[in-house]
Amino acid sequence: EGSQPTSGFRSVAEGLSDLQFDPSRIMTRQLELWRDYQTLWLSTTTRMMGQDASPVIEPEQGDQRFRDAEWSANPVFDFIKQSYLLNARWLRETVAEVDGLDADSARKLEFFGRLLVDALAPTNFALTNPQVLRETADSKGENFVRGMQNLSGDLRAGRDGLRPQQTDMSAFEVGKNIATTAGSVILQTPLMQLIQYEPTTETVYRKPLLIVPPWINKYYILDLKPENSFVRWATEQGYTVFMISWVNPDERLSDKGFDDYVRDGIFAALDAVEHATGERQVTAIGYCIGGTLLSAALAHMAATGDDRISAATFFAAQADFENAGDLKVFTDKGQVDALEHQVRAKGYLDGAQMAGTFNALRANDLIWYFVINNYLLGKEPPVFDLLFWNADSTRFPARLLLDYLRGMYQQNALAQKGNFKLLGTPLDLGAVTLPVYIQASVEDHIAPAESVFKLNHLFSGPKRFVLAGAGHIAGVVNPPAKRKYQHWLNTRRKAYATFDAWLDDAVEHPGSWWPDWHKWLSRWSGPKVPSRVVGEGAAKIIEPAPGSYVLVRS
Repeated sequence: EGSQPTSGFRSVAEGLSDLQFDPSRIMTRQLELWRDYQTLWLSTTTRMMGQDASPVIEPEQGDQRFRDAEWSANPVFDFIKQSYLLNARWLRETVAEVDGLDADSARKLEFFGRLLVDALAPTNFALTNPQVLRETADSKGENFVRGMQNLSGDLRAGRDGLRPQQTDMSAFEVGKNIATTAGSVILQTPLMQLIQYEPTTETVYRKPLLIVPPWINKYYILDLKPENSFVRWATEQGYTVFMISWVNPDERLSDKGFDDYVRDGIFAALDAVEHATGERQVTAIGYCIGGTLLSAALAHMAATGDDRISAATFFAAQADFENAGDLKVFTDKGQVDALEHQVRAKGYLDGAQMAGTFNALRANDLIWYFVINNYLLGKEPPVFDLLFWNADSTRFPARLLLDYLRGMYQQNALAQKGNFKLLGTPLDLGAVTLPVYIQASVEDHIAPAESVFKLNHLFSGPKRFVLAGAGHIAGVVNPPAKRKYQHWLNTRRKAYATFDAWLDDAVEHPGSWWPDWHKWLSRWSGPKVPSRVVGEGAAKIIEPAPGSYVLVRS
């Protein structure tokens, strides 16, 4: 896609070239690998003679590729597995020792090296995957017939390349069995629809809650099924919830940028919330890139004396991109310049291309798992609401994309006072003094916890930081009733220079962080008032939720 692979493999080549100038380091690493193989051969021979032997290396915690029992029970497959893991570790440690590369090139070397190692895993090949061999014997080869049918279908469906289907897309229908929380669209602009949700309690907090989701995915990640819907849960806690549902843009919106998304998105939504409820002040949530947009809007509001948002929450959001996640490997000057030619011609970045980039960040889970399941085992992909949402990708307007990649990832302008302008106003995040709640996830590869933590240093008001278990999505969408994962809190009244220092003093708690957030937000949401029925205020109903914008597919 564009120059991304070329740039990445150029970094790998530069790294290997650097190693060639230090043969002693190569020899040391080779000797270590040779000794590991000697130990592995001895261990395997011992097992083949019917005796027990301890493994030389084991998969990392959370690596699900080798969960089939044959990978440990059968000495041959155990040898294949451990041989692969030894080579993977050798490459990872060798790459980490490369000198002479700048930080961005080193990051790309590590990332594309990892992609290569993941692709070469024995699980991805029929002859070295015991589960595939067993299925082939049991089905008399029918798995490959079904697999070729699945492959053929995916090739026909892919407009610009092969993308394995991740779930049965016919199993879900937005508004029918997903994104079903009751509400109505009360505002429509060229960029978004605003949904007001029906109350589920007799009284509600006085200040409404406005949610700004990312526009690179659809909003219903926060309203999947009733049992895991953050929106439904928030209404049950007594909040009047409003949700921005961004348009899936086409070439007509190619020139829309940050100014437009703030003015015709957040600011238009604030006007509509006041029109619908009579309340001037609200609280707000920004998720992922929606949080980046919200932070810029808050800085503009601070500069212009606009106090309509009285407290803000950030889910997995970054405003300082110096140490942003794996996406940085795709944002160097050469790649962005090449991408510019592509998106200027189309007017947008295609949703499928963007989805492919995100899938590459977790290739084992989002690419290779489905290659094995769909093509080698010949099975249908699982029915999973989260994967349906992940596959329901959106487009990205050309100007907004380039502003984002250059302004945030390349220049880190928003984090520097006066370097980023919004609606003609230089921004200073330090001027934002309202209370904020900041959530990060321990396994987040898109918005790393260390990067999200920097919001504590950018804003000047009272702050509460929580670290959630799991990753970018599951760390956020974790309803209390599920009793899953954990979260960390640090109640010491001190400023921490680094995330690691904060974590050293943090205390782990079981389950979801949502109740802690509710306890915090309720303090800033005003007294209880009678619940508000959608349409009874000045704002009129346009259409039922989830609205029509969310139904537009890429």
